[in-house]
Amino acid sequence: MRTGGLLTTGEAAVLLRSSRAHVVDLCLRGLLPYVRVGGDRRIRRADLEALVHPSLGPAELRSLWLHRAVAGKLVADPGGVLAAGMGNLHRLRRMHPDGSAWEWLDRWEVVLEQGVEAVLDALTSSARYAVELRRTSPFAGVLTERERHTVLAALAESRRDRARPMSPEHRERVLHHV
Repeated sequence: MRTGGLLTTGEAAVLLRSSRAHVVDLCLRGLLPYVRVGGDRRIRRADLEALVHPSLGPAELRSLWLHRAVAGKLVADPGGVLAAGMGNLHRLRRMHPDGSAWEWLDRWEVVLEQGVEAVLDALTSSARYAVELRRTSPFAGVLTERERHTVLAALAESRRDRARPMSPEHRERVLHHV
């Protein structure tokens, strides 16, 4: 088994101690990001580890979903989205001529200069560096308000999908203590 990079669904299943079909289901439901290499799914080790040890709070998860939507627009219009990101980056530098944000703005500039693949990684990864980087995202305005609303509604629906029904007895106990 490889120690870094992309994993097959079979390798991911071994690490998750689950079946390959379960890993494919996680991918298809959007709970485990993947890329296609040839006809096969490949999963980044960082995304698998983030699934095993979730470290994303509600705000970080919301940001991840919104940035995944930005990634979709980036794939459709690389030049336009990269130009918008670089333009916003310059605007943020003018608005904050000094301060702690510059470290992150410098990092975004490096990512933007590396091109589409590096930007896609920063927008869609659950790895800690990407989570931190997205806090100072230069992609404001790339999504319309309607697109933002649609993404956030889909996120809310996906969270409901994970909710377990509460038994009537347990509900009574909870209500009794309130």
